[in-house]
Amino acid sequence: MTIAPPDPASAIVVRSATGPGGQNWVGSPSAILVENEIFIAYRLRDPVRRGHEVEVARSADGVHFETIVSITKEQMDCESLERPALVRTSEGSWRLYLSCATYGTKHWRVELLEASEPGHFDASNRRTVLPGSSMLAVKDPVIAERDGLWHLWASVHPLDDPVQTDRMTTDYATSTDGLSWTWHGTALWPRPGEWDARGVRVAAVRFTDGGVTAYYDGRASAAQNCEERTGIAQGPTPDALTPIGTSWVGEASDPGYGLRYLTVVDLGDGRERLYYELTNSRGSHDLVTELRPVAAAQSPAQVIAATVAASVAVAAEPAA
Repeated sequence: MTIAPPDPASAIVVRSATGPGGQNWVGSPSAILVENEIFIAYRLRDPVRRGHEVEVARSADGVHFETIVSITKEQMDCESLERPALVRTSEGSWRLYLSCATYGTKHWRVELLEASEPGHFDASNRRTVLPGSSMLAVKDPVIAERDGLWHLWASVHPLDDPVQTDRMTTDYATSTDGLSWTWHGTALWPRPGEWDARGVRVAAVRFTDGGVTAYYDGRASAAQNCEERTGIAQGPTPDALTPIGTSWVGEASDPGYGLRYLTVVDLGDGRERLYYELTNSRGSHDLVTELRPVAAAQSPAQVIAATVAASVAVAAEPAA
């Protein structure tokens, strides 16, 4: 079982935020490798229009991308867009799952576009696959097709208190076709008194011989909404994940400290690319990438030990 923390100091910007300050974001990526090209879907947001657009782009080198299609919130008949999930099925078709905010509410749902090619996604041919309910908002899906079964982890937000809808768990579902889903309950819970006490959101999943290991976003309070850090969780099965250690393993160096929505692309040559949304020195969020050897990965226990050691070392440094 191997997984390594992100290293934002080595990351390079794929696409910069359009302006400074909070709510100017490019990110929440979902990326896959198809025939030696990386395809990525990501959300664009600004303070006026909120999440106004999802772009799908392609790249031969993983850094320089060409946009091939854009889907706007108006086309999806929603108030805002958040994290997409880009999938190529085992049959060769392409799917784009979109997190859509229902107008005038705190409710979110997930809708699906399907096409023969990623440049052919058409919002007029959409279907709701995760409707949520009057009591639950569902968004930010992470989806994997494996051995004939579809797996999904989504952030779920209770709507019973309209001023606390930022609270979130990650629930797990399965499907035989990626269209009709059966829920299996909560896979990852917040932990009272810890850095992830307010909410947890699975960001990326790796199946291993021993079960499942995941990166996840967490926050301690409502004030940290949109500035989550990244942690690691693991479990024997996809529906039972437990956070590793008592600290996050990835954060930005700039105030806000957000490092979230991490996705991993295995390049098949002993290397992997990470993509994630990172707070910058202007207070906005950029879409960034890291390229690293897969062999550099560590066990979760080693990751936590290294993180704790680094934290102790920083705390021990004399004041300037």
